Amino acid sequence: MLPRDQLLQGCRNPEAMGKLIDLAEQALRTWEPLWSDFLAADLLEEALQRLGSLTELTLASDGGWPQAERRRLLLRRVEISDGELPAAPLQGLVISGNFLFDPAEPADVRQGLITAGAQPGDLGDIWMRGDRGAQLILRGEVAEAWQGRTAQVRSVEVSAEPTGISDLQLPASRTPKQLSSVEASLRLDAVASAGLGVSRSKMADWIRAGAVRVNWAVVTSPSRELKQGDRIRLDGRGELEILDIQPTKRERWRLAMQRR
Repeated sequence: MLPRDQLLQGCRNPEAMGKLIDLAEQALRTWEPLWSDFLAADLLEEALQRLGSLTELTLASDGGWPQAERRRLLLRRVEISDGELPAAPLQGLVISGNFLFDPAEPADVRQGLITAGAQPGDLGDIWMRGDRGAQLILRGEVAEAWQGRTAQVRSVEVSAEPTGISDLQLPASRTPKQLSSVEASLRLDAVASAGLGVSRSKMADWIRAGAVRVNWAVVTSPSRELKQGDRIRLDGRGELEILDIQPTKRERWRLAMQRR
């Protein structure tokens, strides 16, 4: 048995981590490599840190494309060679609908699919395709059940069509980029707007809507003050890390940041 109490001590999401520990114990007991459901980026990072310290277990992850934020975690005994590993059961899903008059964000699509019966762990990354709909990575075991199904996303009725991942128009890969900016304040809306390249008003709206996390915690106040080392994540748009903050002679702040 794994040291459950030790692995769960101080955990941000003990219920979800407990399920991963159960899966790890099953993989160790049966000698069968097992894939988890899709994990949010914060849970995945914590699982890799905590379960990755176990000498009898080896971990890997796959989200369907190299920079996927939501990924499935593979748990296996260290004795099992790479050649014996099962491929991640992943499928693409095309969501079609006319969003010309009611633009949607990935979070809207995710909520619409969950309302239509999807489990959160079924759904990987989601990205919009202009006003025509969206595409996403889906847990392969449930893909067939979405053939021809409909869902409501905001005011738009959409249809779903499973497809191979190779047939999707995957998001462009993001190369880590060093940025610098001089800001009048260290407010979350100001810094995130500069670092992620969107208007400050739009960023404030996303923050109030709960789409922005700072160090994995949802922050809904645009005026939240940031500090060096903070990591800002905007769903579907990557992460911004504050590398350095220095005051200027004109009582402003010079920030060095990295966007991933």
